[in-house]
Amino acid sequence: MLPELRQELALLAGAALPDGQPTWTVHDPVRGAFFKLDWPTFEVVQRLHLATPQAVADDVNASTTLHLEEDDVLQVLRFLVSNQLTEPDAKKGAVEMAARHAAMRGGAFKWLLHHYLFFRIPLWRPDAWLGRWQGAAGVFFSRTFAWLTLAALVLGLSQVARRWDVFSASLVDTFNWEGLLAYGVTLTFVKLLHELGHAFTAKRLGCRVPTMGVAFLVLWPVAYTDTNETWRLTDRFQRLRVAAAGITTELMIAAWATLAWAILPDGAARSGAFVLATTSWVATLAINASPFMRFDGYFIISDWLDLPNLHDRSFALARWKLREWLFDLREEVPEIFSTTRRRALILFAWATWLYRLALFLGIAVLVYHFFIKLVGILLFAVEMIWFIAGPIQREMKEWAIRWPVIKTRGRARLSALLALLLVLLVFVPWPSRVTASAMLRPAESWPVFAPSGARLEELPLRDGQQVAPGQTLLSLYVPDLAVRRQALLAKVDRARWQAASSGLNADGRSQWLLSEDALTTAQAELASLNAELLQYRPQAPYAGRLRYMDPDLARGQWLGRKEKIAVLVREGSAPLVETWLDEESVRRVAAGDSALFMTDAGTGPALALRVLAVDGDASRVLPRHELSAHLGGHVLTREKSGQLVPERAVYHVTLEVEGGEAALGALALQSWRGKLSIHGRWEAPGLRYVRQAVGVLLEETGF
Repeated sequence: MLPELRQELALLAGAALPDGQPTWTVHDPVRGAFFKLDWPTFEVVQRLHLATPQAVADDVNASTTLHLEEDDVLQVLRFLVSNQLTEPDAKKGAVEMAARHAAMRGGAFKWLLHHYLFFRIPLWRPDAWLGRWQGAAGVFFSRTFAWLTLAALVLGLSQVARRWDVFSASLVDTFNWEGLLAYGVTLTFVKLLHELGHAFTAKRLGCRVPTMGVAFLVLWPVAYTDTNETWRLTDRFQRLRVAAAGITTELMIAAWATLAWAILPDGAARSGAFVLATTSWVATLAINASPFMRFDGYFIISDWLDLPNLHDRSFALARWKLREWLFDLREEVPEIFSTTRRRALILFAWATWLYRLALFLGIAVLVYHFFIKLVGILLFAVEMIWFIAGPIQREMKEWAIRWPVIKTRGRARLSALLALLLVLLVFVPWPSRVTASAMLRPAESWPVFAPSGARLEELPLRDGQQVAPGQTLLSLYVPDLAVRRQALLAKVDRARWQAASSGLNADGRSQWLLSEDALTTAQAELASLNAELLQYRPQAPYAGRLRYMDPDLARGQWLGRKEKIAVLVREGSAPLVETWLDEESVRRVAAGDSALFMTDAGTGPALALRVLAVDGDASRVLPRHELSAHLGGHVLTREKSGQLVPERAVYHVTLEVEGGEAALGALALQSWRGKLSIHGRWEAPGLRYVRQAVGVLLEETGF
């Protein structure tokens, strides 16, 4: 005998499908579940009193325009039995149901896993209360209130636009502990009204609302309202009203709160209106409107398109399309849609997968950081296995089932070849290039600067002029030093006269030694001062050329302390290129590697280089400010005590120009910033990511 449907099930007429065929909805009041039946399934269900599946198929074919086979009837029977819609067998039904329930529930670990990932706590049975307050709530469903809300929104936004500076300043002012607490309380209040919007709308359309409460998604609390009975509604636009009621409620709150902020005076009430307005907008747009999770946005799109189980159906299409692309299995499409809608659903599925991948990775990281390390690692692994590795493993099982067909397809062999090439590209060593900004400079140069504040007295040379060894480069005048020198000269003359005249009488002879000491001291002070004054008349230590001299320098101009005046570049000095590389880049560079350098200005030839040396210790500061990222270089730095400190460990790398000064051409005797490309060691592109992942794993698993 064929199984019978359970007596307590209710069969309700449903909305017609887009192709015109009727549907029915089976309501299971025990579990609060709904099942949608299409026309062929309904015809089979009506004939379960017949003796055999073949008899059911024959009767359907004789009575309707449908054409069913025994296999079709057996599929319907499997659907009914697996979803527990049939009466259990009198002898072994209880045992089978207990075994099925135990299999679904699993062991203690599976139960704990499911309840960690998602569980609900019903807090209130609001159905009777909602019925009593329907009259008062009807005001918010009226057309008059909708027009008033729209007017409040337009007026409030116009005031925000006019006083945007005040509004944005209020946003900045709320980023403190009090403001964050206010946002948390307001968000809780708004979410309560959000759920009441769903509940009142469902009740208004004749549906029962059995429970409201809190659901925990990976231990994150989310309010929920049980509106499953909306599937009793045959009009999809009525279901759409229930799905959109929460977002509509939040938008209404935001509209009136924005108007309240515009008209209220400064104070607590206006601050509360601001928090209420911004929280409602952000919570609605960032969370509830997303169609990629089973929030309001998902159900709105499902009802608008009249596509129940949108995620499952689009995922099935995306998996089918992926298998066809990879293996050319020539399987039937899981569901028939127009070409445009099918493509849209496949793109939607892929977008959902990418969104969930990013979301679940973020949740896994948060879970890891919010718990003690051991528990965090365990929960992180659960997240990764359940949400990311699990779907991949299930798809691989489907490939294994289809392996006899896959191995015969030419497309499968082409896909395998492309996958192998991808692995080779990622994990086989390839010649690598290390690119960075760098400085080309002469190897030997001598800076000319003012030791302290001074006035320029003589400037006999000009930029680019040849300088002989020992030649005076310029003369600076320092009033304090000039006055001190005049005083010391007078002091020396006085001490010399006293020492010379001390032998003329007996009293003087007794002071002769003291006079000699005073003369020696004065002469030493004068010699020291003269040595200091030599710093203000610098002389060339070697032959070279003056470079980088300010063309506006003139006699009588005052210079600041340590102000750079020029650079003396030694004649015949070998040019060098220097840069600073991070740990990941410097491990691929060694002395002797070849490189190329091109100036940022694009002038001059491309210089062939060779690595001279790589420092083994990281640099504490970046002496070449031109290579800092905020000045156009590549090294991330922060300023500390007047110096640029790298954000990450960087290592000094020096390179020499092949061909020496003769290869420089127009670049000779000047410093240039440019782009450096070093031919580094062979390395697999994916190795750096593996190394980084292993490093993070070793660091984070250390206790």
